[in-house]
Amino acid sequence: MKKYILIGVILLASVLRLYRLGSYPALNADEAAIGYNAYSLLETGRDEHGNPWPIHFQSFNDYKPGLYIYLVMPFVKLFGLNEWSVRLPNALLGVASVYLLYLFLNKAYDNMNFKFRVRSLSFSPAEIAAFLLAISPWHIHFSRGGWEVNTATFLILFGIYTFVRGLENIRGLFISVFVFVLSLYAYHSARIITPMLVFGLSIMYWTKVQANFKSFFITVLLGLILLIPLVIDFTRSDIISRAAGVGLFADVGPIERTNEQRMEHSGITGVIMHNKVVNYGLAFLKNWGEHYHGLFLFVSGDEIQRNRVPETGEMYLFEILTILGGLYYLFKNYEENKSSYNLIIYWLIIAPIAAALTFQSPHALRAQNTIIPLTMVSAIGLCAMIRNISHLKHLIRVSCYFLLFTILFWNFARYLHMYYKHMSHEYPFSSQYGVKELAGFISDQERSYKNIVVTQKYDQPYILFLFYLKYPPAVFQQEHALTPRDKYGFSTVDKFSNFIFKSIDWDKDKPNFPGSLIIGSDDEIPNEANIIKRIYGSNNYIYFNVVEN
Repeated sequence: MKKYILIGVILLASVLRLYRLGSYPALNADEAAIGYNAYSLLETGRDEHGNPWPIHFQSFNDYKPGLYIYLVMPFVKLFGLNEWSVRLPNALLGVASVYLLYLFLNKAYDNMNFKFRVRSLSFSPAEIAAFLLAISPWHIHFSRGGWEVNTATFLILFGIYTFVRGLENIRGLFISVFVFVLSLYAYHSARIITPMLVFGLSIMYWTKVQANFKSFFITVLLGLILLIPLVIDFTRSDIISRAAGVGLFADVGPIERTNEQRMEHSGITGVIMHNKVVNYGLAFLKNWGEHYHGLFLFVSGDEIQRNRVPETGEMYLFEILTILGGLYYLFKNYEENKSSYNLIIYWLIIAPIAAALTFQSPHALRAQNTIIPLTMVSAIGLCAMIRNISHLKHLIRVSCYFLLFTILFWNFARYLHMYYKHMSHEYPFSSQYGVKELAGFISDQERSYKNIVVTQKYDQPYILFLFYLKYPPAVFQQEHALTPRDKYGFSTVDKFSNFIFKSIDWDKDKPNFPGSLIIGSDDEIPNEANIIKRIYGSNNYIYFNVVEN
């Protein structure tokens, strides 16, 4: 029976990640870049800008880690260039993470004493954790899109599982090292979290490492060899400058704070008490702590609209109790199960460090791996809670079970309601709604006009037109140029073929582009213009007015 319950959890995880995957939310510019670069590699062996088989993809001069783009390539080959091809690999890895978390807890933590019984069935944190991850808002959100971070989280979990299982099997260690290395190629934050986890695992399992030191040393050496291409790529100044641009030290606030504080002191006291080390350290600790804040975790989530669901935290409200309960039982039973709990506690502490080293915090995307140890703790708390309820008298026990199920179901149902019914309406600019509809409208008539002038009000429009029009990569590579970086460090393409991308100034653009289509937002195009088409997104919001000039 437990096997069928696990299958049910996997099916639930699959439905939540695959339902309307190709249409909701709308494809964003980063996803379009992933898909088009995969398409460009298949067609020409080069990325959109003509770079052959890169490790980091230049894209918008943000130099995306390349692993996920290579994962997308076979899907584009099989299914064509579309939303499903870009998102399906990540959704499948999201489902696989649910099963992998079950395997990890079931095998590596089979000595946990938080099991409970329902009639003849025995449940442990392994089954509960798989279920909680399957329905997790944090995990679902980043599984339903071309988010490289979700791939990195899967690889980190897979690497830990194979490490723990493979300490007495050199083949398992080889797999572990290979997977850990892949995580470094997958996403920026893994380049901090993965080495810290490997170091922690080596210390926690040092006895077994010593017993198999030769195998361990060989696999570490192999990992270092596999990292050589990545290290060489990091010698490029443009990649380093992009990483530095989002780093904590890009924020001059701590420096300004230091100068202000020193003006209130004289002599050596001001230098010792107020300096960049202290103030950047405090900024880091503030960022790190914000990832455990109740508002972020349980109420409002990330500040960035693309990373959030309205009125929803990264976890469910009921998990306030399960996480607190899980932490209580972890520390209460720590001495009895020290070896089992060290990894959970250590991972929970270090998980947001990479995100805390950037100036945007808390950041659900960069800290997504935090959901794994948090889910483990929540599962322990829920198991302990149910086990305690099971000892109550029948009527009270049934009432508590009913209340617990009602709260859990209400949280889950409300999350789905906010995700599917409200997210695209309350955050209409979080993804590129309307661009697919616009591309479909102009695809049959783009050669009928001298120019097609498109607003740049929405994020990186050129890449979405390349994606939806399946524009030949070989042609695009020869005819375009990237603009200089803006104040945020990004570049764009403002012209290819007869497309021109610019901010629409109707009074100036009307006489400058005769015989052209001018496409602007509702507030850029006056009502008296010759509007031949209004473009609505799938959320029924007006995004573009098409004018025949």
